[in-house]
Amino acid sequence: MLAAGEANSAALYPAESNHHLPLDALRVDGVFFHVARDAGGRAVGTGAIVLKGGWAEVKRMWTDPTARGRGVAAQVLLALEAAARTRGVEVLRLETGVRSDAALALYRRAGFVEIDAFEGYAPDPLSVFMEKRVG
Repeated sequence: MLAAGEANSAALYPAESNHHLPLDALRVDGVFFHVARDAGGRAVGTGAIVLKGGWAEVKRMWTDPTARGRGVAAQVLLALEAAARTRGVEVLRLETGVRSDAALALYRRAGFVEIDAFEGYAPDPLSVFMEKRVG
């Protein structure tokens, strides 16, 4: 699933505008990785938060195309928000692309608002930076 998300991003944006967290970085302390599964146990959605003190960054959100339109991404995002709160996080931040219409709509519906580039990112006309208070 993660490779499919990366391939989708590569089709939409140049390499310098893709900011995927490497697989090994998902396996370290300070990262909560969530997998949504269908009734048969097949992975249909993913997402992670990377703890950064009082805030966390949402990374690796992806829904299998066959599972879209069923609320999978919204449920993953809710799980990430709950995990953030239990870890004392007050703000979630994220970066997504200007052409990622479904992701932008999801984040806006969930209460994320646009902000300037944040720690670790330079301004990029192909990126949208967002945050939401969760604590």
